[in-house]
Amino acid sequence: MDRYAAGRLGEEFALGFYRACGFQCRDRRWRRGGGEIDLVLERAGLIVFVEVKFRGPGSLGSAVESVSPMQLRRLRRMAGRWCHENGGGAGDRRLDVVTVDLAGEARGMVLRHYPGVG
Repeated sequence: MDRYAAGRLGEEFALGFYRACGFQCRDRRWRRGGGEIDLVLERAGLIVFVEVKFRGPGSLGSAVESVSPMQLRRLRRMAGRWCHENGGGAGDRRLDVVTVDLAGEARGMVLRHYPGVG
């Protein structure tokens, strides 16, 4: 599986998790110069900006180990830009990280949700 396909798979798992929690998807892979937001979700006036990290079998380290402080700063900056462009500044906002580690050989996956990281 190439990196792009793996990232899409991780986003699908994360989106399923949030939908099961009652969130609606406002945006996916929202890009502007300087960055991207993987998922923008909303529930009851709360807007959540999500960075999704996926690691497949044979990857070095876990998915959470790959989230850097620089990525969180970029996510914060991009969230502000998204709100400015989409009128999302009136309600509550939160930055989350979701990691998906796939075990391989049909051993399953582990999805971890880290709310309010930024």
